[in-house]
Amino acid sequence: MKNLMPSNLTRGLMLATVIGLSSGTAVADGDHTTSKHAKSNVAYNAASSGTENLVLGPVTIRMLLDESNLGRSDIEVGELNLPVEYGEGESHPHGSLEIFYVVEGILGHEVNGKTYRLNPGDLGYVNPGDTVRHSVLSDVPVKAVVIWLPGGEADTLVEHAGFKREKIE
Repeated sequence: MKNLMPSNLTRGLMLATVIGLSSGTAVADGDHTTSKHAKSNVAYNAASSGTENLVLGPVTIRMLLDESNLGRSDIEVGELNLPVEYGEGESHPHGSLEIFYVVEGILGHEVNGKTYRLNPGDLGYVNPGDTVRHSVLSDVPVKAVVIWLPGGEADTLVEHAGFKREKIE
């Protein structure tokens, strides 16, 4: 586990990861941009403010990119929101690569028993098979962008961790 300070390279690599997974052509369509995926030729909106919220107590994950709007399941992106009162969560295993980019607050990120402090602009990750525990180490809520490769983590959170799905209206 490494804490990387934000740099153009770090941001570029994250963006390239997301963009590189989708080869398509953007087409202007009024106020929205649509894209045709090269493999399926199916049109979809190439912008998202969220598909659903996953909620467990005070924790909310706004799913930004998933199979429902991407048309594929090889990646999911969510916005993790942990309020100050969250404190420290339970330790849990992961079956996919999980990448965190902290936007606000300070995230305690314990991986396989070793604790890291992720400040705004820091990037942390969990490899498949690792055990992780999250905590809020600041007096403000934590907001982080989370990328799961491969996708499917939303289903796992609902089926095994007790999260509930809520439609975004």
